[in-house]
This record gives sequence, C-alpha cells and structure tokens, in this order.
Amino acid sequence: MRKKLGILLGMVILGMFVLTGCGSDGGAVSNKDVKILLVLNQMDSFRGTLVEAARKTAEAEGAQFEFKDAEGSIEKQVNYLKSAGQEGYNVILCSPVNPETVVELKASAGDIPIVFINSCPDEKQLKEGKYIYAGSDEFVAGQFQAEYVLDKLAGRQEINVVLLKGEKAHSATAGRTSGVKRTLEDSGKTINYVFEDYADWDQGLAKHLFEIFLRTGSPVDCVLCENDSMALGVIEACKEADIDLSTLPVLGVDATADGCAAIKSGDMAFTVCQSGAGQGEAAVKAGIRFAQGEAADSLEGISEDGKYVWVPFEKVDSTNVSQYGN
Repeated sequence: MRKKLGILLGMVILGMFVLTGCGSDGGAVSNKDVKILLVLNQMDSFRGTLVEAARKTAEAEGAQFEFKDAEGSIEKQVNYLKSAGQEGYNVILCSPVNPETVVELKASAGDIPIVFINSCPDEKQLKEGKYIYAGSDEFVAGQFQAEYVLDKLAGRQEINVVLLKGEKAHSATAGRTSGVKRTLEDSGKTINYVFEDYADWDQGLAKHLFEIFLRTGSPVDCVLCENDSMALGVIEACKEADIDLSTLPVLGVDATADGCAAIKSGDMAFTVCQSGAGQGEAAVKAGIRFAQGEAADSLEGISEDGKYVWVPFEKVDSTNVSQYGN
C-alpha cells in the first residue's frame, strides 16, 4: 500500500513539474495564444507606420494581431473595445479618439489590459501592469525645435515666432507646445508669438492659416509646426508667395518620408524623428507581457513607476537626414 502511494505521489509531482516547465517560457499564455487588438483613432501616415510596425512585431513574436480603425468616431472605438472580450482578445492597443474618453474605454474593455498609444491619457488613468502608455515624451519634441531655433537665430535678442499646433485635445499638442514655449522663454530672449493657432495636423489647413498670417504683413523669423504635414502646408504657402525658404526656417515633427524629402531639398530646416516603428514595437512587446500576466519592468524605456514605455525622439536636419524617412 505504501509503495502504491509513493508511485502515485511521484506521478503527481512529475505532472506538476511538466506543467511548470511548459509555462516557464512565456507564463500561463504562450505567444501563439496571445490575441492583440489594435484600435486606432484615425489613420494618417505616421500612424500607418506605427500600425505596420506593431503588426510585424506581433508576427515576429508569434502572436495574433488584428487592426481596426475607428475613423475618428468615439462610438466606433467604444464598440470595438466592448466586443474585444467576446472575440477572445487578451490585450488591446488603443489610440484614443479623445483622451477624455479613457474612463469609458477602460470600462468598455472590461478586464482586458490596455496599452495606450499615440495619444497619452492623464497619468491618473494609468496603472502599472494594466493601463500604460507606449510613446514618446512630447515635451522633448518641442524642446528640440526650440533649441534649433535658438541656435539658428543665436544673434537675435528678439524672435518672432509662428506656431501651428495639432488637435486641441491631443496630448502631443499640449506636450509639444509646452516644450517649445518653456525652452524659448527660458532663453532670456524676447519671444513674440506673432501667430498661433490649431491646424489639427492637417497640411491644407496649415497652408490656409499661414496664408491668412501672411496677409497681416507681420514680421516672422521662424515657423514651428507640430508635425511635418503642417510644415509642408506652410512650405506650399511660402512658395506661392515667393518667400525664400533659406531665410525662413520651417520646422516639423515626425520625420516622415515627405518631411525628410523637404529637408533634403532645402525647403524644411528641421524635424524631430518620432519613431512610429519604435512605438509600435514597444506597445506590442508590453502587450504580450500583460497578456501573459508578466511585468513589463525589464522593457527598454520603461519608466520607474511602470506607467510609461518611452521611445526617444531624435533631431533631424540636413546633416543626418539621409538616415531617416526611408
């Protein structure tokens, strides 16, 4: 009898060892069982880069991946998140249509962890291991733009600035604007914002607004745009007005292919590389960890509080543009 009990106990221990061994590689859920849903706010060239990088990273990691575009509709985005649980998704990557809807988005997702991308929610809405943000520190993008202007116009004590901003409710707009203004104003120079408005990341609207500004006849020393599309709109307006772009620095953010081409041609002075590829990769890798019930504390760029995965910005001008925009 004692011998039979010993054999039985040995089988139980062996079974526990086998189960533990199977899970040691990737937690309770293996990569091939991870289902990732990416719900975008609205597609554009930068977000397209992010989505494609997320897709490729998921494939490389052996995870399942699905993409849905809310097309600027809060209702669509909420419905996609509500159905995610029923469709068996383990983790959601989400770029909020409006950051103010994050509470509703979290409720719609139920118990599914969310990695927010592209538009950062308020910090109080983030929670280590459950709700985090994978992206870049937007303040730094504005800081880099301002530093370029201060270096380029170092001989001027007074600088006249045109500032074209992104969408009013977007976290990138707030961060980039703050970075520009604080860095310029901390320089001790006199900074005049001769024109400032929201161009909503849109090339056509930026062109229209800059044409309105040109009709005022006000002096301008530089044009800071919070993405490359808006900078390209300003460049169009300048060309039509026969403005020599070598004398008027136009700056963007994102280092898109078109933005980098404009730097190579001498039309744009400077941009900041926001790595959509880096952000997509970081979001997927964090998402897989969460789906497996693991911590993300070993991920490159993870903040001390575990709420952010930071992907660095990089300065791009004529001296290094050949490395970008391909």
